[in-house]
Amino acid sequence: MFSSERQDEIARIIDLEGRVTVASLARKFDVTDDCIRKDLRQLVSQGRCRKVYGGAVRIEGEVNRNVAERVDTLRPQKQAIAAKAMELISPRQTIYLDFSSINILLGEMIAASKMSITIVSNSVDVMRAACRGGAARAFCPGGTYSMEYNGFVGPLAAHALDAYRFDAAFMGAVGVDAQDGDVLTLDLDDVPAKQAAIARASQCVLLCGTDKLGRTGTYRYASLDDFDIAICDTDRPGAVAGLRAAGVEVL
Repeated sequence: MFSSERQDEIARIIDLEGRVTVASLARKFDVTDDCIRKDLRQLVSQGRCRKVYGGAVRIEGEVNRNVAERVDTLRPQKQAIAAKAMELISPRQTIYLDFSSINILLGEMIAASKMSITIVSNSVDVMRAACRGGAARAFCPGGTYSMEYNGFVGPLAAHALDAYRFDAAFMGAVGVDAQDGDVLTLDLDDVPAKQAAIARASQCVLLCGTDKLGRTGTYRYASLDDFDIAICDTDRPGAVAGLRAAGVEVL
């Protein structure tokens, strides 16, 4: 295989899986680590990936922090994930719905079901969607208001969750690194409430479109070990395989 052909294939793998390591590529192509490092430097110079320690990652566009504005992006995939999450919810449960465009869709499904359930969320958009049916009891604990998220963040938001115990917490992420096991968010103020919800939940569910797998984020708020289940779409089966390799049950 010529070096240009190998580089094209490496670029395809990065685009598909989100992240690669020098060691795994060297094994795959049966070449030296130095050969792969040269390939990655060439790909970086062409703007086809971004170098990180030990490998390279896909170049991502800037993430829109306005959760509601992201609902229609990959909407069919998100609806499929929300429908799978809906199957895990039973009447008379108390659940936490994190900041997530998928959770807005899940809230709409809960409202349409007329299910008697208690919902806790720091997201105004999620609360609005879930309350339209009139059957759900909904609580928004409060904290420091974020206009970008249209909800409440920070230490006060985390402390407001102290009184709750959740049957399940449905959590979002801006990125997931299956190799390191990191579940990521963009904002430090978003971390405390996420961690508090996970700590108070009997079951933790990660709602994760495959576009998030391999995507980077600024802050690690959890490990994949913190989650009982990950619900993904099927657009990138190779990326989902990485989650399973990390020991996560994937629906």
